[in-house]
Amino acid sequence: MGNVEVIQELYRAFREKDYDAFRQISTEDLEWIQNEGFPGGAVWKGAAEVIEKVFKANDDRWENFSYQIEQILETDGSVVVIGMYCGKHRDSGRSMQAAAAHVYDLRDGKVCRFRMFADTKIIWNAMS
Repeated sequence: MGNVEVIQELYRAFREKDYDAFRQISTEDLEWIQNEGFPGGAVWKGAAEVIEKVFKANDDRWENFSYQIEQILETDGSVVVIGMYCGKHRDSGRSMQAAAAHVYDLRDGKVCRFRMFADTKIIWNAMS
């Protein structure tokens, strides 16, 4: 599986909550970096922490939370995914669509680092 296919599998695993598949395509020393301004934004280490603190936390905050892919670009050892976050906040009832870019670094066919860059103002507006 090439790097782009690994990332496509990651998004499939996220959509389907297939956490075993996510663990299989992540390195043990996975580093997951979310914008500081993103709700719950921090640096998470390892697949288990990402599943609990990112994937499940987003499901707790949002109905139908998703990332809609617009474009995938491959560089030397990295994959950049441009798209947008979508969802309806569970408490406020407001929907959002926020532009975001994801940068994945891969090592030996597995994701070792994720960096996220998102329009957090739109997200916070939907939450308030």
